[in-house]
Amino acid sequence: MIGLRNQTTVIKLERHLYNLILNPATRKWEREQLLIAKNQLKNNSQQVWENLELNLRPLAIRNNLTPDMTDFYAELTGQSVNSARKLIQRHYQLDQPEQQRAIFAGGCFWCMVEPFELKPGVVAVIAGYTGGQTANPTYEQVSSQTSGHVEAVEIIFDQRNLSYRSLLNCYWQLIDPTDAQGQINDRGQNYRAQIFYLSPQQKLLAEQSKRAISRDYRKPIVVPILPAGDFYPAENFHQQFYRKYPRRYRQLKVERKVFLYGKRWIERLTK
Repeated sequence: MIGLRNQTTVIKLERHLYNLILNPATRKWEREQLLIAKNQLKNNSQQVWENLELNLRPLAIRNNLTPDMTDFYAELTGQSVNSARKLIQRHYQLDQPEQQRAIFAGGCFWCMVEPFELKPGVVAVIAGYTGGQTANPTYEQVSSQTSGHVEAVEIIFDQRNLSYRSLLNCYWQLIDPTDAQGQINDRGQNYRAQIFYLSPQQKLLAEQSKRAISRDYRKPIVVPILPAGDFYPAENFHQQFYRKYPRRYRQLKVERKVFLYGKRWIERLTK
């Protein structure tokens, strides 16, 4: 049961609803539910919001709504999405003199956030898209492999407490660097492992690290080291996924660890 809302909250919900109707990433069924609610709002708005929540709930509890609809459902049910918004806002803020950024792509970005975010010295880890030609891409566009982007993470860190070299060492442990077609169960160009450098020093360190890691593998290391371009934060739904959906994340994390452990074990046996 949704509690009564004040006028400010209702206005925000209505604005969000109208934007989602126009949003090309909104699925047909989702848009149909939103249009029904829009046409009924002039009657009994409280009942309209309750009916909409009931209609969306089966997909929401299964994490099957599109990302923007997931955020709308969170607002509709009184859940907070402020932490994700603040994280995205941090991407656009200027860094302090002691801070630096790093950008890594290593398959699904859901599994790339926690290992970096929990490191001392990390200020923020933002899931997003980079490397493509489409401005402000949506998750659907990136997943369709038509935008040219890969899923990636942008790490803001304090150089006084954490080095870029340490981040590189962590990165190599999270991926299969011999796979050019994706990572583990995530296949496709949008899941390619790539390193994006933001300075000549980062490029040099990444190349040194890549040469060092090549000694541990029979196959060639296929992770390209590229100049960083525009980085676009992903939708709120994807930020800090491991915190919001711990059960699903744990399953993905275990699958990834088992695969990478097996891969490295085979490499040791056959070298």
